[in-house]
Amino acid sequence: MSFRLLSCHHCSLLRFNSNCDLLFIRYLSELMRALSAKVSSLLAEAYDALDPNGNITIKWDVLQWTPDGYVAVVTMYNFQKYRRIQWPGWTLGWTWAKKEVIWSMMGAQTTEQGDCSKFKGNEPHCCKKNPIVVDLLPGTPYNQQIAHCCKGGVMSSWAQDPANAVSSFQVSVGAAGTTNKTVRVPKNITLKAPGPGYTCGPAKIVRPTAFMSADKRRVTQALSKFLPQFFSE
Repeated sequence: MSFRLLSCHHCSLLRFNSNCDLLFIRYLSELMRALSAKVSSLLAEAYDALDPNGNITIKWDVLQWTPDGYVAVVTMYNFQKYRRIQWPGWTLGWTWAKKEVIWSMMGAQTTEQGDCSKFKGNEPHCCKKNPIVVDLLPGTPYNQQIAHCCKGGVMSSWAQDPANAVSSFQVSVGAAGTTNKTVRVPKNITLKAPGPGYTCGPAKIVRPTAFMSADKRRVTQALSKFLPQFFSE
């Protein structure tokens, strides 16, 4: 954005002649038009008129209960038609509702472990109240992977390449409760990615996901499921 500055000769700070007044008014008018165009441009970049209902939906499927919590698979679907998530990829965060810890993860990792000093022997993967999770990189050892992981957080859009518009990781959560009545939905869920930001709708408990076995002869069901959605700002 550039401005053309108007100069007014033979004007003083205390007295303006009529020509200077006119030039000054024109300058202010031009400045306001330029600023208005810039704001409109920023708003247009953040809103995709061709895909007003595009969103990123996250499923949080509880697959099994553990002695102090549960194991869940978290899956992100980029239901935007045209907007991909490019390098350095997505960053997912939330705030635990209670005093949960993450015992282990597959397909992703937290950026910080936090203070786990109260645990002796087997330390959790993360003890932070508000963990930040990132995808693992391509080439991650196979025993640390799950399906749809390990792409460095890069995701295609659903319309362009649906097979690569999905990203998943597995998380083992402790100190969380061991039934649907005692488990609490994570709060303040945030999603960050290159480009304009996202606004998150509240997570809610919905009907559990059904899973088909590899031989397609058996269907199992998640024990619980949380579902937040993110919309482009």
